[in-house]
Amino acid sequence: MKHLLILITSLICLNKQLRAQDKIPPIDQSQLDMSYYPENYPAVKAQKKTIDPLIARIIYSRPNMSGRKIFGALIEYGKVWRLGANEATEIEFFKDVLINKMKVKKGRYSLYALPNQNKWTIILNKDIDTWGAFLYDSTKDVIRVEVAPELTAQTVEPFTLFFEKTNPQNFNMNMYWENTKLVLPISIAKSTTK
Repeated sequence: MKHLLILITSLICLNKQLRAQDKIPPIDQSQLDMSYYPENYPAVKAQKKTIDPLIARIIYSRPNMSGRKIFGALIEYGKVWRLGANEATEIEFFKDVLINKMKVKKGRYSLYALPNQNKWTIILNKDIDTWGAFLYDSTKDVIRVEVAPELTAQTVEPFTLFFEKTNPQNFNMNMYWENTKLVLPISIAKSTTK
Protein backbone atom coordinates (compact mmCIF):
# COMPACT_ATOMS: atom_id res chain seq x y z
CA MET A 1 0.00 0.00 0.00
CA LYS A 2 2.87 2.33 0.89
CA HIS A 3 4.48 1.70 -2.52
CA LEU A 4 1.20 2.40 -4.29
CA LEU A 5 0.80 5.69 -2.42
CA ILE A 6 4.36 6.74 -3.34
CA LEU A 7 3.73 5.80 -6.99
CA ILE A 8 0.48 7.80 -7.15
CA THR A 9 2.10 10.82 -5.48
CA SER A 10 5.04 10.63 -7.89
CA LEU A 11 2.72 10.46 -10.92
CA ILE A 12 0.73 13.48 -9.69
CA CYS A 13 3.94 15.51 -9.20
CA LEU A 14 5.27 14.45 -12.61
CA ASN A 15 1.97 15.40 -14.27
CA LYS A 16 2.04 18.87 -12.68
CA GLN A 17 5.64 19.35 -13.75
CA LEU A 18 4.87 18.34 -17.36
CA ARG A 19 1.86 20.69 -17.52
CA ALA A 20 3.97 23.55 -16.16
CA GLN A 21 6.31 23.06 -19.12
CA ASP A 22 3.54 23.47 -21.74
CA LYS A 23 4.18 26.58 -23.76
CA ILE A 24 1.30 27.98 -25.71
CA PRO A 25 2.50 30.24 -28.52
CA PRO A 26 1.40 33.87 -28.33
CA ILE A 27 -1.80 34.71 -30.18
CA ASP A 28 -1.49 37.03 -33.18
CA GLN A 29 -3.01 40.46 -32.66
CA SER A 30 -4.22 40.47 -36.26
CA GLN A 31 -7.10 38.04 -36.62
CA LEU A 32 -7.09 35.49 -39.41
CA ASP A 33 -10.06 35.91 -41.73
CA MET A 34 -11.46 34.31 -44.88
CA SER A 35 -13.73 35.65 -47.56
CA TYR A 36 -15.54 33.52 -50.14
CA TYR A 37 -17.19 34.01 -53.48
CA PRO A 38 -20.06 33.27 -53.53
CA GLU A 39 -20.43 35.14 -50.25
CA ASN A 40 -20.72 33.00 -47.10
CA TYR A 41 -20.22 29.84 -49.16
CA PRO A 42 -19.43 27.49 -46.21
CA ALA A 43 -22.52 28.59 -44.23
CA VAL A 44 -24.78 28.29 -47.27
CA LYS A 45 -23.27 24.88 -48.06
CA ALA A 46 -23.88 23.70 -44.47
CA GLN A 47 -27.53 24.72 -44.84
CA LYS A 48 -27.67 22.75 -48.11
CA LYS A 49 -28.73 25.88 -49.99
CA THR A 50 -25.79 26.07 -52.40
CA ILE A 51 -26.75 27.04 -55.90
CA ASP A 52 -23.55 28.55 -57.29
CA PRO A 53 -20.23 26.69 -57.23
CA LEU A 54 -17.29 27.95 -55.18
CA ILE A 55 -15.19 30.33 -57.30
CA ALA A 56 -12.72 32.10 -54.98
CA ARG A 57 -11.43 32.36 -51.42
CA ILE A 58 -9.07 34.81 -49.72
CA ILE A 59 -7.19 33.98 -46.51
CA TYR A 60 -5.63 36.97 -44.77
CA SER A 61 -4.74 38.50 -41.41
CA ARG A 62 -6.80 41.53 -40.41
CA PRO A 63 -4.75 44.30 -38.75
CA ASN A 64 -6.43 47.28 -37.07
CA MET A 65 -5.58 50.95 -37.44
CA SER A 66 -5.09 51.27 -33.66
CA GLY A 67 -4.70 55.05 -33.92
CA ARG A 68 -2.00 54.84 -36.60
CA LYS A 69 -1.81 56.63 -39.96
CA ILE A 70 -1.87 53.78 -42.48
CA PHE A 71 -1.29 54.65 -46.14
CA GLY A 72 1.81 56.69 -46.82
CA ALA A 73 3.05 55.99 -43.28
CA LEU A 74 2.72 52.46 -41.80
CA ILE A 75 2.17 51.11 -45.33
CA GLU A 76 4.77 53.02 -47.33
CA TYR A 77 4.02 54.17 -50.85
CA GLY A 78 6.17 52.48 -53.48
CA LYS A 79 6.91 49.35 -51.38
CA VAL A 80 5.37 45.91 -51.91
CA TRP A 81 2.86 45.08 -49.17
CA ARG A 82 1.45 41.65 -48.24
CA LEU A 83 -2.13 43.04 -48.35
CA GLY A 84 -2.76 42.28 -44.69
CA ALA A 85 -0.58 41.28 -41.73
CA ASN A 86 1.56 38.28 -40.77
CA GLU A 87 1.68 35.66 -43.55
CA ALA A 88 1.26 36.89 -47.12
CA THR A 89 -2.41 37.05 -48.09
CA GLU A 90 -3.45 34.16 -50.32
CA ILE A 91 -6.20 33.98 -52.91
CA GLU A 92 -7.42 30.72 -54.35
CA PHE A 93 -9.47 30.33 -57.50
CA PHE A 94 -11.48 27.13 -57.93
CA LYS A 95 -12.15 27.92 -61.60
CA ASP A 96 -10.18 29.85 -64.21
CA VAL A 97 -10.88 33.59 -64.01
CA LEU A 98 -10.08 36.74 -65.97
CA ILE A 99 -8.50 39.74 -64.29
CA ASN A 100 -8.03 42.77 -66.54
CA LYS A 101 -8.77 40.45 -69.51
CA MET A 102 -5.82 38.23 -68.51
CA LYS A 103 -6.56 34.57 -67.79
CA VAL A 104 -5.60 33.29 -64.35
CA LYS A 105 -5.71 29.52 -64.02
CA LYS A 106 -7.46 27.93 -61.06
CA GLY A 107 -5.03 27.56 -58.18
CA ARG A 108 -3.62 29.30 -55.12
CA TYR A 109 -1.59 32.52 -55.28
CA SER A 110 -0.05 35.05 -52.92
CA LEU A 111 -1.68 38.44 -53.19
CA TYR A 112 0.42 41.59 -52.86
CA ALA A 113 -0.08 45.28 -53.50
CA LEU A 114 2.23 48.09 -54.50
CA PRO A 115 0.38 51.14 -53.11
CA ASN A 116 0.89 54.67 -54.34
CA GLN A 117 -1.15 57.78 -53.73
CA ASN A 118 -3.02 57.80 -57.06
CA LYS A 119 -2.72 54.21 -58.29
CA TRP A 120 -2.04 50.79 -56.84
CA THR A 121 -0.68 47.68 -58.48
CA ILE A 122 -2.32 44.44 -57.37
CA ILE A 123 -0.02 41.44 -57.80
CA LEU A 124 -0.77 37.71 -57.97
CA ASN A 125 2.37 35.69 -57.31
CA LYS A 126 2.88 31.93 -57.51
CA ASP A 127 5.15 31.75 -54.41
CA ILE A 128 2.79 30.68 -51.59
CA ASP A 129 3.13 29.97 -47.86
CA THR A 130 5.38 32.96 -47.21
CA TRP A 131 5.52 35.45 -44.36
CA GLY A 132 5.13 39.13 -45.11
CA ALA A 133 6.65 40.48 -48.30
CA PHE A 134 10.24 39.93 -47.21
CA LEU A 135 10.92 37.17 -49.77
CA TYR A 136 8.72 38.64 -52.50
CA ASP A 137 10.17 37.72 -55.91
CA SER A 138 8.76 39.62 -58.90
CA THR A 139 9.97 36.88 -61.29
CA LYS A 140 7.19 34.70 -59.83
CA ASP A 141 4.42 37.22 -60.61
CA VAL A 142 1.48 35.77 -62.52
CA ILE A 143 -0.21 39.10 -63.22
CA ARG A 144 0.01 42.77 -62.19
CA VAL A 145 -3.06 44.99 -62.46
CA GLU A 146 -3.29 48.74 -61.84
CA VAL A 147 -6.31 50.02 -59.93
CA ALA A 148 -7.23 53.47 -58.69
CA PRO A 149 -7.82 53.90 -54.94
CA GLU A 150 -10.99 55.68 -53.82
CA LEU A 151 -11.48 57.75 -50.68
CA THR A 152 -14.28 56.60 -48.38
CA ALA A 153 -16.54 58.86 -46.31
CA GLN A 154 -16.11 56.71 -43.22
CA THR A 155 -12.96 55.42 -41.57
CA VAL A 156 -12.63 51.63 -41.55
CA GLU A 157 -10.71 50.41 -38.47
CA PRO A 158 -9.96 46.77 -39.41
CA PHE A 159 -8.35 45.92 -42.75
CA THR A 160 -11.13 44.18 -44.71
CA LEU A 161 -11.19 42.08 -47.88
CA PHE A 162 -14.39 40.65 -49.36
CA PHE A 163 -16.00 39.63 -52.64
CA GLU A 164 -19.10 41.24 -54.11
CA LYS A 165 -21.22 39.89 -56.98
CA THR A 166 -21.76 42.37 -59.80
CA ASN A 167 -23.60 40.04 -62.23
CA PRO A 168 -23.77 36.26 -62.87
CA GLN A 169 -20.29 36.12 -64.46
CA ASN A 170 -18.50 38.96 -62.66
CA PHE A 171 -17.54 39.89 -59.12
CA ASN A 172 -15.24 42.33 -57.35
CA MET A 173 -12.59 41.83 -54.73
CA ASN A 174 -13.01 44.84 -52.42
CA MET A 175 -10.44 46.16 -49.98
CA TYR A 176 -11.19 48.72 -47.25
CA TRP A 177 -8.87 50.23 -44.68
CA GLU A 178 -8.52 53.67 -43.11
CA ASN A 179 -10.21 55.97 -45.66
CA THR A 180 -9.25 53.93 -48.72
CA LYS A 181 -11.25 51.58 -50.92
CA LEU A 182 -9.85 49.44 -53.71
CA VAL A 183 -11.91 47.42 -56.21
CA LEU A 184 -10.46 44.64 -58.38
CA PRO A 185 -12.95 43.38 -61.01
CA ILE A 186 -12.83 39.62 -61.71
CA SER A 187 -14.74 37.56 -64.30
CA ILE A 188 -15.37 33.84 -64.45
CA ALA A 189 -13.56 32.53 -67.55
CA LYS A 190 -15.75 30.77 -70.07
CA SER A 191 -15.09 27.04 -70.30
CA THR A 192 -13.51 25.92 -73.57
CA THR A 193 -14.46 22.25 -73.10
CA LYS A 194 -17.42 20.86 -75.03
